[in-house]
Amino acid sequence: MADEAAEPPPKAGSIALPAFFFLRGPPLALILPELSPEWKTGLSLAWSGYIAVLSVWIVMQKRAPVSTMSWILSLALLPFAGFVIYYFLGPQRLRKQRLKRLRTRANANAQADLARLRDAAEHAPPALQQMARLGTATCGIPVSSATGVELLSGGARTFDAIFEAVRAARDHVHLEYYIFEPDTIGTALRDLLVARAGEGVKVRLLIDALGSQRIGRKFMAPMLAAGVQVALFHDTRIGRRLRPVTNYRTHRKIVVCDGRVGFTGGVNITDEEDKRTRPDAYHDVHLRVEGSAVRWLQTTFMEDWTYATGEDLHSFGDGLDAMLPKVEAGEIPVQIATSGPDNTLEAIHRMHVEAIHNANHRAWLTTPYFVPGEPALMALTSAALRGVDVRLLVPRRSDSAIVSAAARSYFDELIAAGVKVWEYKARMLHSKTLVVDDDCAMIGTANFDNRSFRLNFEVCAVVYGPALARPLAAQFETDLHSSAAVRAHRPQPFWQRLGDSVARLSSPLL
Repeated sequence: MADEAAEPPPKAGSIALPAFFFLRGPPLALILPELSPEWKTGLSLAWSGYIAVLSVWIVMQKRAPVSTMSWILSLALLPFAGFVIYYFLGPQRLRKQRLKRLRTRANANAQADLARLRDAAEHAPPALQQMARLGTATCGIPVSSATGVELLSGGARTFDAIFEAVRAARDHVHLEYYIFEPDTIGTALRDLLVARAGEGVKVRLLIDALGSQRIGRKFMAPMLAAGVQVALFHDTRIGRRLRPVTNYRTHRKIVVCDGRVGFTGGVNITDEEDKRTRPDAYHDVHLRVEGSAVRWLQTTFMEDWTYATGEDLHSFGDGLDAMLPKVEAGEIPVQIATSGPDNTLEAIHRMHVEAIHNANHRAWLTTPYFVPGEPALMALTSAALRGVDVRLLVPRRSDSAIVSAAARSYFDELIAAGVKVWEYKARMLHSKTLVVDDDCAMIGTANFDNRSFRLNFEVCAVVYGPALARPLAAQFETDLHSSAAVRAHRPQPFWQRLGDSVARLSSPLL
């Protein structure tokens, strides 16, 4: 066997690579040019300058330190492409004005609510009173009242209730959705909106440009022809803004009929939420509200509508009276909480943390995406350590592998503190709820993660007292029948544990 020729040492200024790079294909010299010391120095300086500029830009955003470091370390690994990624997807401040005139009108009935709820407020625990003040201070929406609240379990029941309310509307129907699909249920709702518009009902539909991107001109044509007003939230086309807002979506689901009946929750307009169409449909819940609390869902929608369309509030004229009608105050205290990148106070995040801190007996959380920050994680573990029955219900099968992996990385820490963790097995779980004792229940559009708490526009209904807490607790216990408890010291393959840990590192970016 002939001796192999010795490989000469690399020339000064060249790039030395292992020999296996030369076993196949053309010589490396034809792929990578030799670099002189001057070039190496220049590239090093360019790299250092890139990192410095990008770091200063990110640091000046004054975000959470963990999130800031995650962005810097992640983008440092992507030469120059990281700048483009951060430009399109990185955090930024958005300005979305509150409509003072609209909020003044909405507050006009606040005195009636307060008078009706005075006795309930006086006998409410101090912690709940503080929580209500927190909600008002962070998003500017006071406690109002409802004559009725109804928990809607499943997309089928939710769609039936929404369709019924739309058919009963006499003046207007307002809808805002993250996902509106041109499928069976989407087409049925479109046709109903077309019919109601033809009967003289004012219909406005606000959909997220990214979440509802499958809706095209052909699908919208019947609505536009019938006079339905359709608007896109944050158009994804490049060039519409100096800096794109691709990463900031309206995740809200709002329906308001005549300013008297409103809906919010986790259910989007898609067959994926309807078991009648798809046996593997998401398991989800929604809320129907009737009474004066609806005016704050209306206010939220109108502020989003004017922001997306650029319309002036004066263009609605006398229609504002119909949008915010005088309704009788009810017996059920309800507070609508909103949050988004236009408000740094993170109202919904704070309300969740405050509610868990105030728990005396139980805090039962359901969420499809569990990627908590330090305050939320501390609240859950602290409540469990002081003897509160803390339960977390998440889906075993999620539509996001990396988010599910990040969620699993927290399980051992939670279980060690006494939190009971359950995985819903039947199908994808999409509910977003929190039950605290018999005094407080929250249901809305926000997931328990960084994206919902900081990046997306979200809305949540906080119902004080047992009106929603009891049926929501019963729904939670029903869901546990289709769930499995996560055990401590469960066998996990090394590669799964490693993957979960890596996913957790990226959790501030999810």
